[in-house]
Amino acid sequence: MAQKEEAAAAAETASQNGEDLENLDDPEKLKELIELPPFEIVTGERLPANFFKFQFRNVEYSSGRNKTFLCYVVEAQSKGGQVQASRGYLEDEHAAAHAEEAFFNTILPAFDPAVRYNVTWYVSSSPCAACADRITKTLSKTKNLRLLILVGRLFMWEEPEIQAALKKLKEAGCKLRIMKPQDFEYVWQNFVEQEEGESKAFQPWEDVQENFLYYEEKLADILK
Repeated sequence: MAQKEEAAAAAETASQNGEDLENLDDPEKLKELIELPPFEIVTGERLPANFFKFQFRNVEYSSGRNKTFLCYVVEAQSKGGQVQASRGYLEDEHAAAHAEEAFFNTILPAFDPAVRYNVTWYVSSSPCAACADRITKTLSKTKNLRLLILVGRLFMWEEPEIQAALKKLKEAGCKLRIMKPQDFEYVWQNFVEQEEGESKAFQPWEDVQENFLYYEEKLADILK
């Protein structure tokens, strides 16, 4: 019985991580999945292709997608006109610090007043109310920061608290957009590991355009 419960827990963890659910009968594979740390912030330059295909898919009902994946581009321009650019990604699980908060804690923990920051995020889903509040406060006190957030899905968009938080983001100067098919292609080309033997061209899912239009309409209604 205990082994079955462990296998079920491992399967759930693997599903959330976008991992292969095969070979759970293998004791070594099962042990590896059980020992994975369940809640953490992961950073890197490129995320695995299977994570992107599952987590960024702009479905209407995001069952099993219990993480936030945030791909970022930071351009820091000094007064002399020189621009330093960096990029990478963060991922979280919702029981830990969220990726949006982790970005300001680890990637840009401080801002040089002599530097202008242009930051673009490509995020699997829009921020929760708490993260939106953190972003709003950061923008309000950091006048040399410009932030563009492109999201694949809207997180709990029907909740009044979420709607109010997204409106405050807009009022604080944050540009919030829904990812278009070409934005998913950009993330695929610039932030996703290209697996050996797999086509490097982005293969859009069947309803990517339809779902983009669905979320674009919902966001416009919220922000109007």
